[in-house]
Amino acid sequence: MDRRLVLLLLNAALAVILGFFIITPDQALQIVIYGGYWAMLLLTLLFGWSLYKVCKDSWVGLAGWREKPRWPVVLIIGCGLLLLVHETYGFKILMDEVMLLGTSMSMHFDRSTIVPMRGNDIQGVFQVVSGQLDKRPLFQPFLVSGLHDLTGYRPENVFVLNTVLTFVLLTLAYVTGCRINGRGAGAVAVLLLTSLPLLAQNATGGGFELLNLVMILSTLLLGMRYMKLRDGNTLDAFGLSAILLAQTRYESVLFLVPVGLIVLLVWWTDRRPSLTWTVIFMPLLMLVYAFHNQVFSVRTSSWELASKPGYDRAFALSYIPENIAHGLNFFFSTNGEHSNSLVLSGLGFVALPFFGLWGMKIFGRVRETSPQKAALAIFSLGFAAHTLLLLCYFWGKFDDPVIRRLSLPLNLVLVIATVTVAAELNWKGKIWRILTVVVGIGFFTHSVPAMARHSYALEYYVGREMEWRRDFIAAHPEKDYLFIDNNSIVWITHLISATPVKQALDQKGNIIFNFRNHIFSAMYVFQRLAVDPSTGHFSVPTEDDLGPDYQLETVWERRFTPMTVSRISRVLSIREGPVVLPQPASISMEKISPEEREKIRLEYMDNFIKRLP
Repeated sequence: MDRRLVLLLLNAALAVILGFFIITPDQALQIVIYGGYWAMLLLTLLFGWSLYKVCKDSWVGLAGWREKPRWPVVLIIGCGLLLLVHETYGFKILMDEVMLLGTSMSMHFDRSTIVPMRGNDIQGVFQVVSGQLDKRPLFQPFLVSGLHDLTGYRPENVFVLNTVLTFVLLTLAYVTGCRINGRGAGAVAVLLLTSLPLLAQNATGGGFELLNLVMILSTLLLGMRYMKLRDGNTLDAFGLSAILLAQTRYESVLFLVPVGLIVLLVWWTDRRPSLTWTVIFMPLLMLVYAFHNQVFSVRTSSWELASKPGYDRAFALSYIPENIAHGLNFFFSTNGEHSNSLVLSGLGFVALPFFGLWGMKIFGRVRETSPQKAALAIFSLGFAAHTLLLLCYFWGKFDDPVIRRLSLPLNLVLVIATVTVAAELNWKGKIWRILTVVVGIGFFTHSVPAMARHSYALEYYVGREMEWRRDFIAAHPEKDYLFIDNNSIVWITHLISATPVKQALDQKGNIIFNFRNHIFSAMYVFQRLAVDPSTGHFSVPTEDDLGPDYQLETVWERRFTPMTVSRISRVLSIREGPVVLPQPASISMEKISPEEREKIRLEYMDNFIKRLP
């Protein structure tokens, strides 16, 4: 047996033993907290170097770029700008995006991977007092921390990253289409992606969804190249791209399966394993993922089952029928409230069964077909596994405002399926012109009006509430105040002293000390009040209530939905003595079942609309 193959197998066995048997979950999290940044730095540098070696030979062909058509560049730039100008930059999904920003902040300031939960400005120097390791993968916050390192810490750096990734994604989509059937296919792939309002929403947000799509296409294209050239440089880049993809979103680790199948197929065809030293040590490079995944066993609340009453398992086959119904509601909604693209859904779901049949045909003669087709067919298994996993997810309802973004890989599958099936049909070379016209009609009749109304963004009031907080920050640039808010990370990532409500209750004496000594110019409290639908009175939920010891004065207030009021108050005084805990509100919407709450909300909305002046 080849000595390098033996080393690879030994490293794989060592990675399994370390990742799942020897290192305890608590030890694993400590390793990620203090070593996660350096692991991501190593992975990124290795990937960048391998990508440079892959591209070096290709650059020779760019000498004749003047003779090549330049319209693809114009198309990509134009479509990228269309995606960006229709949306406002901001944090669209509150916890995900702010948690990622918090991790990038810690990576930048002290090279740890914790999310800050408490932080204070100490004589002009901002210090994180406490935090914890977040469950979200580290690649996106690492890239944002790199921007912090180069340009200084700014929360808006995440928007810079996603702006760049928008054009990178469209470029990769064009190249993928070209690999399938030339420039026409590439152009249609770009146009189909541009017709998706959900993509525009994420392009101007602070999440990791665009990076996930970029890494999926990067891995796919490198897989196509590896099957064609079978060289060591491409193998290194292919494997490292897959590892970084697994470090982008939790479920993206599933794409390691088709990556492994492509490599094994090449080795089987060549009748020998082609190994580089980088590949030999790749199992050990996956350790950071295995260690980080222990967060779900240490903190079972990470599954967030409590957010959906009635569910006791994160994944189950019984969720599939309900999730399919919600998925179809998302993909084929005609009112523009779900950030879908009707033209992409229509073309994609018509093409999807034929794409599946095409893949089965390719599997039957995978060794005789072209490398691009073989790699795409094998890689489609990753898309299928990814979709099946989300359909089994208890929160896998694509028409939910928070969950819609999880449909982006499936939307990408619809693009690839449409282009692949169209390439097989290719009615005398006219198919791409026909599809361009069809996509254009769908874009201007559905996508543009949906982007203009922004109904899909307005429905998720928590995101608008987040921007309201940022408006407060812009109106108070001195940042020398303290905020008491359960979402303290929002303020901390903007370098404002903050602490959660429970901390303010448990450590009331410390708050009084700071208040009495005017350590902060002011103390503010954020609360989200519930509206009693029968009386119209406001009530403070227990988790936001500071109790009678804190005397508050309202300074900012806004009603984002008929059922909730968001309020920022200033602390006027704090009663000394034993802590008097807040009493539960007389009306608590949290005690009502989700079905009853939705019924009350709809009845209230109906009455609210009828009584508008």
